[in-house]
Amino acid sequence: MELRQRALQVLCIADPSQKAAQARELQVASAELSIAAAAPTPALPLPGRPARPELIHPSKVPRRSPAKPEGLAALLHAIAHIEFNAINLALDAVWRFDGMPPQFHRDWTRVAAEEAYHFTLLREHLAVLGHEYGDFAAHDNLWAMCEKTAGDVVARMALVPRTLEARGLDATPQIQEKLRQVGTPAARRAVDILDVILRDEIGHVAIGNRWYRWLCEREGLDPVAHYPVLVERYCAPRLYPPFNVGARAQAGFSAEELAWLLR
Repeated sequence: MELRQRALQVLCIADPSQKAAQARELQVASAELSIAAAAPTPALPLPGRPARPELIHPSKVPRRSPAKPEGLAALLHAIAHIEFNAINLALDAVWRFDGMPPQFHRDWTRVAAEEAYHFTLLREHLAVLGHEYGDFAAHDNLWAMCEKTAGDVVARMALVPRTLEARGLDATPQIQEKLRQVGTPAARRAVDILDVILRDEIGHVAIGNRWYRWLCEREGLDPVAHYPVLVERYCAPRLYPPFNVGARAQAGFSAEELAWLLR
């Protein structure tokens, strides 16, 4: 079977454990799989996901203190939900977009596998705290942007990895500092997991930056000037400081792009 068809099959899996396991298996097998020139046709609604968690408006997601066990579990659940969505986002990029070099599809296959690893780490830690994925309500903002940009690969690269996912580069150190202040063994383990996630997410955002620039060059677009056009066209969220400038620079944001963020 070829890579894009297999990615679509994994995207359609609803069970989180099976999806995560098969996303990681797909990355191992990806070097041996061919890559079709045309996108397959989905057989099921996208993406596959479990009946829980309940998806609600972001403003209605309760805020809890991580200093309390229930609040720590809710925080880890929120991050696990982001990672579960990120598996789907990467797999969607693998199967959806025609006309891209083979390395594009292999890059996003690797991202899906790493997101699956992050999700598994968080889910295992949730289990230690007496919870499982689905126990808390969550929102669907990440996948909503995926749907908006389904017909525009330039917008997808601009607004998912290098906008919504890049927000994690800014937020993670702040979350880690709060968890260090909590100081419990469970909170310290969460800090360690977030170290892994932050390290890998710098690479994921870098992949988004690289392909965004490649696409802009192919289509004769100025990547810096075109970005705010896409933000307005697709109603992407406005990003506010503080920004993790060091991590963003590692992920390939130029000095001009960072200056635009800090304007």
